[in-house]
Amino acid sequence: MDRRTSIKAIVAASLGAGIGPMPLLSAGKGQGSRASSSLDPYAEMRWARGYEGQRRADLGDGTFLNPVFAGDHPDPTILRDGEDYYVTFSSFDAYPGIVIWHSRDLVNWRPLTAALRTPIGSVWAPELIRHDGRYYVYIPARFPDRRSIYVIHADRIEGPWSEPVDLDLPRHIDPGHAVGEDGHRYLFLSGGDRVRLTPDGLATVGEVEHVYDPWRYPEDWVVETFAPEGPKIVRRGEWFYMVTAVGGTAGPPTGHMVIIARSRSIHGPWENDPQNPVVRTRSEREKWWSRGHATLFEGPGGRWWMIYHGYENGYWTLGRQALLEPIEWSDDGWARPLGGDLSRPIAKPVDLGAQPHGTPLSDDFTVDRFGTQWAFYDPAPDEAARVRLAEGALHLRAKGSTPGDSSPLCCIAGDHIYRLEADVEVEPGAEAGLLLFYNRRLYAGLGFGDEGLVMHRYGLQRARGTPPGQRDNGAAGPVRSLGLRLTNDRNILTIHTSSDGRRSWQKFDVQMEVSGYHHNVAYDFLSLRPALYAAGRGTARFRNFTYRALG
Repeated sequence: MDRRTSIKAIVAASLGAGIGPMPLLSAGKGQGSRASSSLDPYAEMRWARGYEGQRRADLGDGTFLNPVFAGDHPDPTILRDGEDYYVTFSSFDAYPGIVIWHSRDLVNWRPLTAALRTPIGSVWAPELIRHDGRYYVYIPARFPDRRSIYVIHADRIEGPWSEPVDLDLPRHIDPGHAVGEDGHRYLFLSGGDRVRLTPDGLATVGEVEHVYDPWRYPEDWVVETFAPEGPKIVRRGEWFYMVTAVGGTAGPPTGHMVIIARSRSIHGPWENDPQNPVVRTRSEREKWWSRGHATLFEGPGGRWWMIYHGYENGYWTLGRQALLEPIEWSDDGWARPLGGDLSRPIAKPVDLGAQPHGTPLSDDFTVDRFGTQWAFYDPAPDEAARVRLAEGALHLRAKGSTPGDSSPLCCIAGDHIYRLEADVEVEPGAEAGLLLFYNRRLYAGLGFGDEGLVMHRYGLQRARGTPPGQRDNGAAGPVRSLGLRLTNDRNILTIHTSSDGRRSWQKFDVQMEVSGYHHNVAYDFLSLRPALYAAGRGTARFRNFTYRALG
């Protein structure tokens, strides 16, 4: 049996592995719980569980079940450095951003650092590489009135990372770095374009040129738009391979797809794969929608893989999650994915035994976790000055007048059912609370302050008096401290308050359905994230933030 045949056998066996039922919240157990619906064709899926019950891919039996990164981890860019692998993702409006993760088995990952500290706008589809002993991240970013591609660099992957250098490329996104057979460095760009780099990689040489006309799908396919983007270049043997996304990133679930072209020279001509697209969601009944933005790379033991993103069926709110798929090389030298629709377990690239994965989201605010967990949404350059950690509390200076313009602190959740709790105190003039936050236009949750409770729904605010136990008649009045609990049960939000230090909880009288809080409604390519906010004047204090996945 040759190695290619053995890989196919391993994958075929793992795809046929049985999957037990997913543990569910029983009716009446826990607030906001509901039984699994027979309408969900994937209700029988079982993921492994990590920190605080968060789902993880490694099943502990030599197989994994996608996603390898649950929750919003779009546009993955991966670097192999010996036996170590590093990956980062689009961080959009979150700062600190460009969180770099490390793994040796491609399934279990731990965060190392946030490489980007200086706001340069909304960050889209970066490229992480190593060249001549130095690490680089090429970063497309856009402010409302300016867009370009920047580069940061470091001598060690952990940093320190440099300040951003502007490459003055205002018309392109999604850079893909390559070194040609001529020894020159290039950035391949959206739309089939390319520009040459200086030897140090910190400036461009000459003008942007068009070098590739991407493969086009049939006219009657259901897609969002053509949008050729995310070119990633890999060299294998005598060929350069260009992997590109077309079909639009969101929109219809069947739109986004992966195509491949190859050339014997970095300068072309580029030959399209006769089996394009090599990855595509063909039906809205599949587990993973809008699969695309892929990178080919060699993994442990010489086996090849593809990492890309996709939306989970029924969970646009979780954003684009990172997916890992094995490939084989055909006799005529094309990459052939082996993972099917990725709805079943797959053999791990290598089994190194028990490995930590992810990071706990609960925070007692005794150590600085900005960048690896917390990030400001759409911050000003001096946003960090709003934060102080002291006496076991996060002291957050108020900003703006609503959650939408307050630059809330957010973290990424990847579970179908989870619960947040925190103790919150506000000074006069301030309003603070807990949210499920998508963007400045769309969020849900509860806050309080001078006017009592403030309900947030659809991105709109409504005063709701004071909670039970603080004023018998429920009339409006100031609230200065409160325990808050948000439970997100498959996109149903239930809110509770506690006036006695979380010893007892009172259910808020409005529950919210939030499945529409996503990109196809409000743009921005983000996810619905747990968030802390403080608006108005003065300071809010948050203590004992806890996160728990419930199923």
